[in-house]
Amino acid sequence: MNGSSVRTERLPGGPDLERILREHAYRGAYLQLTVRGALVLFIALTLIFVPPMNDAGWCFAILGAYALWSAAVALWIRKGGTGPVTMIWLGLFVDLAVLATLTLLTGLAAEQSWTADILSNGLFVIPVLACTQLRTDVCVGVVACTIGVFFVSSWATMTSNSEPWPSILLSTMALVGVGAGAIGLTRIQRSRVLTIGHLVGHRTSLLAELMGLEQRERTELSEQLHDGALQYVLAARMDLDELVGSAEPVALARAGKALGEATTLLRSSVSELHPTVLVHVGLARAIGDLARSAQGRGGVVVDVDTSGWNDELRTSADDVLFGATRELLGNVVKHAGAHNVRIELARLDHRAVLVVSDDGRGISADRIAERRAAGHIGLLSHELRVVAAGGSFSVGPGEESGTLARVEIPFQIATATDRDR
Repeated sequence: MNGSSVRTERLPGGPDLERILREHAYRGAYLQLTVRGALVLFIALTLIFVPPMNDAGWCFAILGAYALWSAAVALWIRKGGTGPVTMIWLGLFVDLAVLATLTLLTGLAAEQSWTADILSNGLFVIPVLACTQLRTDVCVGVVACTIGVFFVSSWATMTSNSEPWPSILLSTMALVGVGAGAIGLTRIQRSRVLTIGHLVGHRTSLLAELMGLEQRERTELSEQLHDGALQYVLAARMDLDELVGSAEPVALARAGKALGEATTLLRSSVSELHPTVLVHVGLARAIGDLARSAQGRGGVVVDVDTSGWNDELRTSADDVLFGATRELLGNVVKHAGAHNVRIELARLDHRAVLVVSDDGRGISADRIAERRAAGHIGLLSHELRVVAAGGSFSVGPGEESGTLARVEIPFQIATATDRDR
């Protein structure tokens, strides 16, 4: 499966399709490397157990160069990223050239040689290698060249084993069948990957729309509470202050306490619905406030490292990261039984990375699934928000103990207009 397939048509949620194609390209590349290793072993065993009558030195020299080239390509794929994966299909023509050269060299140099006959069977592996591509045009080209090379090499070496024409034609026909199957399988694989891309793209779009709607509703409700109920409560408390001394002190005290608690609750609700603190002080300081609050509530020591994040930075992912941090800290305080928590926030180009780890009792994937089945979907809702924004969200055992959660999400730097919304 070839990385150059990433150039395919743009679908809804295009980055998701490109990610899926890239993953399949890497899998195809590693499968191709594995099959090529088997092909090198096949050639080596053929030359050892059925050695050519002439030019054995040249044959082993070609094998050695081919093995070194195969190892270099494998190292290139592992170290080089997307570029080598994009070009790996060109190596199929090197495989074809090596087999063709060895077949002709061992077949033409001797009056009778089984070496060429055995090596020609290796050409049946080439369509299998081509099948690892997601590009039908590449597979068709490789298969066509393989069939041509097989026929020509069989015809050129037919005198060494007195092979009749019917045998050559039937063997070529068998290779045509294998090649046709490889082309068909490539088309099926490509169709399935594109279908998955469509589904993932639509799912991501729906999640993004849902989360955007939820955020707008939360913002509107926050503004209504702030401009409506909270203002009335504050006005009532001011009026109550003016009545001090002219009414029953105990009743006034009770009313004042009730209004004070109502004010605190309303402000807390407004902040929960739409944390304007993000706009005023930024994500790093807002997370610091969450950490201090968690320390006060749960008696845990929270170490915050935001050295990799600019305090002045405002991004499109701030709300999502803030909400995820709040949920993760809340879970630690309520369920982890931890003594120490560490929060790390960093920026990697246009991606934010948030890591929350603790030394508590830890949590397994099965336990997370059980809690979700029991209706505890707080963590799941934040995971969906992260995924809808094109990020990743993982929770699992820590390196030594406890739990480690990692959130990685792309972002855009917010403009002044975005901040005022």
